[in-house]
Amino acid sequence: MSISFTATRWRFVALLTVGAVVGALLGVQPAQAARPGFRMPFLCGQTWQGNNWNGHSPAHAIDWNHYDANGNPDDLGRRVVASAAGTVLESYYSTTTGYGNTIVIGHGDGWRTRYAHLSERLVAEGAKVDRGTVIGKVGATSAKYDLSPHLHYEQIHDGSVVVSVVQGVTWSDYLKRNQTSTNNC
Repeated sequence: MSISFTATRWRFVALLTVGAVVGALLGVQPAQAARPGFRMPFLCGQTWQGNNWNGHSPAHAIDWNHYDANGNPDDLGRRVVASAAGTVLESYYSTTTGYGNTIVIGHGDGWRTRYAHLSERLVAEGAKVDRGTVIGKVGATSAKYDLSPHLHYEQIHDGSVVVSVVQGVTWSDYLKRNQTSTNNC
């Protein structure tokens, strides 16, 4: 079987090639698998302050803090919930990183979320969770650092931490703002 290349086919191939080259030069990457509709990892109606500060490791991660009506931190022991349905891929205490008590949930198509510094892990590896399932409690655990209580949260695609999108809000780097959870409202 032979394929003949007409002028139209050559133009089409040329356009595809030009598009790929221009996309590469501009840093455009191929379309990612559909991102799950991630919600905040907290109970419905709670307002938390997120911060993905300059120098945060890894880049794009969000540290979440909760404050009482007087502006005092009251994170410790608050419930953390799955931001999307999935399977618990890891539930462990890290002695080699600063994550401390950590849970990683796989959401399919290369998507994962990581929840770190938990005071308690309430799900085991292999557990199936729905969005809004309580998976742990906010803490300050770390084998390397002395931390104040907060939740360290990452959205990961194909092994790389990416800029988070939470309830349709893009968390570009170096932001500090409040957001109210609509998880299981």
